[in-house]
Amino acid sequence: MSGRTLVGASVAVSAALVVTFLALGGSSYAPAQVRDPCKPRPWPQTSGLQETAGQFTLSALDGTACELHVSRETLVLALATPAGRGRFASDPRLQGAVRAGLVRAIDDGERAGALNPVVANGLRELARNVPVDQVVSLIRDASPIFNDLGGLLGGLGGLLPNEVQGLLP
Repeated sequence: MSGRTLVGASVAVSAALVVTFLALGGSSYAPAQVRDPCKPRPWPQTSGLQETAGQFTLSALDGTACELHVSRETLVLALATPAGRGRFASDPRLQGAVRAGLVRAIDDGERAGALNPVVANGLRELARNVPVDQVVSLIRDASPIFNDLGGLLGGLGGLLPNEVQGLLP
C-alpha cells in the first residue's frame, strides 16, 4: 500500500468516526443528573461480605447526604480529605446526620435481607451511641462491622441454642 492510500484511509475512518459520534448525539452531551440521596435506591442482591459492606456504605452515605441536603458525591469528596472532613465537622448538623445515615443503612440492609432483625436492632443501638468520628470511619468503610460481626457470630454459633442460631445471618 502506498503512503497516499494509508493517509486517505485514515481520513475516511476519521470522518466516519466524527459522523457516527454526531449521529449518536455527541454534539449535545450533558452530564448525567446526580441522584437525589433522599430517594430510596434498590439494594441489589449481594453475594459475600465485601458486596454487602459496599451496599451498606453507599446507603449510609445516601442517608447522611440526605440529612445534610447535599449530594452523595459531595459528601464523599468532603470525607476523602482531612480538610474536607474539617469543614463538615464544623456543621452542627453533622452528628445527627451521620447517625441518621447509619440507621438508614441498617434499615435498608434489614429490608434487603442482609441483616436479620436481631442483629439490625443491636447495630441501631450502636449507631445511636458510638462516637461520631468512629461512625464516619465506618461509613467510609463498613467492612469492619461485617467482618467483626461475622467472626463474632460465627464463633458463637456453635454455642447457641438452635432457636437462636436460626436468627444469625
